[in-house]
Amino acid sequence: MKKSVLLILLPFSLFACKNTVKEEKWVSLFNGKNLEGWTVKICGYPAGENFGNTFYVEDSVLKTQYAAYGDTFNGRFGHLYSNAEYSHYKLRLEYRFSGSHAPGAPGWSYLNSGAMLHAQSPESVLLNQDFPVSIEAQFLGSDSKVTNTTGNVCTPGTDIYLNETPYTSHCASSTSKNYPYNEWVKAEMIVLGDSIAHHNINGDTVISYTRMTVNAGDMNPNIPSGQLKSGRIALQSEGHPVEFRNIEILDLANTYK
Repeated sequence: MKKSVLLILLPFSLFACKNTVKEEKWVSLFNGKNLEGWTVKICGYPAGENFGNTFYVEDSVLKTQYAAYGDTFNGRFGHLYSNAEYSHYKLRLEYRFSGSHAPGAPGWSYLNSGAMLHAQSPESVLLNQDFPVSIEAQFLGSDSKVTNTTGNVCTPGTDIYLNETPYTSHCASSTSKNYPYNEWVKAEMIVLGDSIAHHNINGDTVISYTRMTVNAGDMNPNIPSGQLKSGRIALQSEGHPVEFRNIEILDLANTYK
């Protein structure tokens, strides 16, 4: 009798468990056709002006270029901002570096780009402000000249705790492998308000940090200090051509109400 009851209940139990699993609803942030849903801000130019067509779309890939910059990069660092703001989310994308480093761009920007998390709005960025107040998931490539970890964290105008200790330097290296500059790399950033964030590269968690706060100082005195709970997502143009594709977000705000 007990065996019969078990056989009857087992299929029902499996069905019930199966239906409790919620499907993740990822949303594409990039339509593969144009920059709809995004706003450009390049240092020295007003928000919305895409100087030199720095950010453009080709073959369903979002790319950066510097043909119009000539031989003088002149600190024209750029960012492409999502028009929507997010607080709790998973952001995933693929990136790779291509082409040649822009003439006149600083040496540290060689094979260097990133995704800015909890970034201030492009309209609030000062005309000559290099980078938005944000947390940067830094992407670096490697070649015969340099070997770099990727998925690092940098803190323009912000503070974080690393290993439960206040982090006082600008960039912290991750534990990632080195990836060739022309190879597509999968990055996923999990950000939960101002409490904790994780950077995953090709499926491996390579760095985590907590307690994100604003400390803009002279970088942008209009941005008040305090907890960094939300913001825009911004993709960088720092002087080396970079490509992005499959840019998607999973909004977790309702989960963490």
